[in-house]
Amino acid sequence: MSNTSPATEQDGAHSGPIKNPKQLLLAVFFSFIIPIFVIIGLVYYVTADNKPAAGAVNVEKATAERIQKIGTIEILDANREARTGEQVFQAQCSACHTSGAAGSPKFGDAAAWGPRIKTGFDALLTSALKGKNAMGPQGGGDFSDFEVARGVVYMANAGGAKFDEPKKPAEAEAAK
Repeated sequence: MSNTSPATEQDGAHSGPIKNPKQLLLAVFFSFIIPIFVIIGLVYYVTADNKPAAGAVNVEKATAERIQKIGTIEILDANREARTGEQVFQAQCSACHTSGAAGSPKFGDAAAWGPRIKTGFDALLTSALKGKNAMGPQGGGDFSDFEVARGVVYMANAGGAKFDEPKKPAEAEAAK
């Protein structure tokens, strides 16, 4: 009979890399502690880019931007003198209609204004008030509808139209 006991078979054939308690402690350390530090380091690395530099954020300004009012009210003088068509053109329309920017008809160019004039004054005024293509509503200005109408008549007449000067709403009601 041979002298092989189950204890000796396990020692020789199934021996692992950990032979003593010191190796066990090192294995635990490298298996659990090091990955935790690696994860913490990666989290810090990823979030560090989102941190502003010290003193770069103006707290008062940031707070004011967050709690600003949603809208504003602007009170205009209703009794002020209405601007002429030329004044409206110079103040708002000349930026694009002088150079022909964004496909707008140039001021005084009868060929460019001809097809537009054929649509009539009301169509031109609607385009000016509501905007068309790259032009914003009222050309982006802060004029009354009457002043915009004066500007439309001024530009269209320079392009060959024969539109009458629009009447102020109060004068139109008095004429009726």
